[in-house]
Amino acid sequence: MRTFKFTAFLVLAFVISTVVGAKADETAKSNPYFGVLSATSSAELPGKAADLVSQADAKQIQQTTIDVVKAAIALNPAAARAIVGTIAHSSPEMAAVAAGTAVRLLPSQDVTIATVAAAAAPSQAGKIVEAICLVVPNDYEKVGDAVAEIVPGASKEILAGVATAVPSLKGLIDQVLAVSNGSTPSVNDVLAQVAQGQGKVVAAGLISGPQADLSGHGTPITPYQAPPGSVTDITPSSGGEVPSGGRYESP
Repeated sequence: MRTFKFTAFLVLAFVISTVVGAKADETAKSNPYFGVLSATSSAELPGKAADLVSQADAKQIQQTTIDVVKAAIALNPAAARAIVGTIAHSSPEMAAVAAGTAVRLLPSQDVTIATVAAAAAPSQAGKIVEAICLVVPNDYEKVGDAVAEIVPGASKEILAGVATAVPSLKGLIDQVLAVSNGSTPSVNDVLAQVAQGQGKVVAAGLISGPQADLSGHGTPITPYQAPPGSVTDITPSSGGEVPSGGRYESP
């Protein structure tokens, strides 16, 4: 029995190593930055990745960021946070691209990647949330709350990022904000109410009135039917810029 288990373990290890090796070979062939980054030590990898992004031409910087992050993480997945944080610190305008690309490769690290990116580039908090929630929409509450703790002054931008990435939540977010008397409640409070209100929207289609309590006490109503001949047009909106500030601490 022990011999069988050991043999099975060796077979599994061989399969995993083969798959990882194949992915690495594929990355090396298709990614122009794999070669230069593979010649860099693990300690220098995040810094070299950031240098490649910062030196890129303005027209190519977004694709460069995507390729650099993919290559660097393929070489050292454990350094994902440091890679994203260093790129976000040196090229803040690429923080969201770097974070979104990293989360696409490592979705289980979405919250930690979000926080390190926001700490490095607080002015991009809303865009970071949007980029990550586009990849992992079901984690919008965790990601939004985590970034809000790092950049507490960016509530409007963070909520706008969630609404843009997950359009089905925009109506719920707007309803919560409508009863706040002009002030912006905490991201945690808004998203908690939105999460609780999702089930009611699925069941009833709408929650009655802008004064509805999305914590569970709103009154479901029959979905609105437009009068014959009328035209309806619902267009989502996005937020503005995040106030500058915050402090980056190297991962």
